[in-house]
Amino acid sequence: MLEIIDLTKKYKKLTAVDALNLTIKDGEFFGLLGPNGAGKTTTVRMISTLTPKTSGDIVIGGESIDRNLTSIKAKIGVVPQQNNLENEMSAWENLEVHGMLYKMPKEKRRQKIDEMLEFTELTDRKDDLTKNFSGGMKRKLMIARALLHEPELLLLDEPTVGLDASARRKMWDLLKRLKSNGLTVLLTTHYIEEAEVLCDRVGLIDKGKLLRLDTPNNLIEEVGKITVEYFADGKTHEEFFPTREKANEYAGSLEGDVRIRPSNLEDVFLKFTNRRVES
Repeated sequence: MLEIIDLTKKYKKLTAVDALNLTIKDGEFFGLLGPNGAGKTTTVRMISTLTPKTSGDIVIGGESIDRNLTSIKAKIGVVPQQNNLENEMSAWENLEVHGMLYKMPKEKRRQKIDEMLEFTELTDRKDDLTKNFSGGMKRKLMIARALLHEPELLLLDEPTVGLDASARRKMWDLLKRLKSNGLTVLLTTHYIEEAEVLCDRVGLIDKGKLLRLDTPNNLIEEVGKITVEYFADGKTHEEFFPTREKANEYAGSLEGDVRIRPSNLEDVFLKFTNRRVES
């Protein structure tokens, strides 16, 4: 569905994305995981054609974005990190305008609006101005809008940023329903649990470079399934082990507070970059 070939973006002396190569299969829920400033949003903006690439190629559904930009845009749905809804319009009006921009026939457009409002559980609020919506409701409406024209690829750029824990969990349920429907999704996030819960595969990105690419479980096993965390010399240290027995043996040799826990994707990132994802 999506093939990224030597994709590079430079801003004068800064290389935001550095020769990125990535293939996302049809129907895959793929996560691009990394800290703020790693190049995630820049990558999404290039795929969505909002930011011109410096070099490389992006192929969506077998078609390069360099050949038919109009056709490519129709295949993509985008949920940006920042809210870009029309706050003085109702939820229904926001969707109506989007459908008209994509030249959807009136009958089909109205049908899809009703479907998307029901899918995102916003039917009861369809006539309310979006400026009165909560953060979670605005995110849901942005997803409804992105899906309205039936894209083949959905780009989600930090879709739960700024939401409280309860709203984030509700958003995950919505995204799980998308996943079960077989839509191809590219998600960028710096929330570790989000990537582990939702993604079939994840790519770890830092300073514009792709460091690792695999399923969450395979990446965790590569580092070690069990983490021993301890405090010494004024900072927290982590050591990784394939089994709890080996972790227990090592922990027994340490003094002070020691924590033994299952490893996660943040441990993987820490191992390869020596810094945390949320830094």
